[in-house]
Amino acid sequence: MKKVEYREQALKILPWVCASCGRDFTGKKLRELTVHHKDHNYKNNPPDGSNWELLCLYCHDNEHSRSLDAEWLPTENSDTTKGEISKHSPFADLQNLLRKPGNR
Repeated sequence: MKKVEYREQALKILPWVCASCGRDFTGKKLRELTVHHKDHNYKNNPPDGSNWELLCLYCHDNEHSRSLDAEWLPTENSDTTKGEISKHSPFADLQNLLRKPGNR
């Protein structure tokens, strides 16, 4: 199914509402509603629309940006990775410094 065909099909079977932000689209604004492939495979176009959702331009861009970001993020969680613990204590000698004569 060609891009134009699956968009027309999606507009016939899905409500004209952004599946992410919930905005309604009619008239000239309908051109701002895009077809997003849930599995990110633009060739997977079942006629029942089970791989599609309608997203506004902004939410569609956001969806693909999150996918791109995920490709570049590290796979390990740096918060749980055990590493060397700092032994530096910047206030360790503060009490002695405050007790010195002339610091009162």
